Amino acid sequence: MTKPTMPGGGAYGRSARREVRNPVLALPSISLILNLPPEQRAVLCALLRDLSADAKCKAQAAWIGNKGIMAAYWKAVSVYSLHLARVINPARTPTPAVRNEDA
Repeated sequence: MTKPTMPGGGAYGRSARREVRNPVLALPSISLILNLPPEQRAVLCALLRDLSADAKCKAQAAWIGNKGIMAAYWKAVSVYSLHLARVINPARTPTPAVRNEDA
């Protein structure tokens, strides 16, 4: 007997497509950042991870202070900055070959 497919796809109801798990990958301009040298991407990655950690702390403080709207805002900042950091991390994603426009 086969296991039924959940809404959204797959056995757990979530899509396995990378763009669904990390919506930053669906942005058209992400290829511009991926074409940066690994050293520049590493600096951006560190900045975004710091931003994510800071925003996560601010979200927790806002939640404790019963400021739900601000907690949601800072949580969103934290999640999206971490999504970006994971995409541009030169240790996790190989630098794509730069297309030759003259060819």
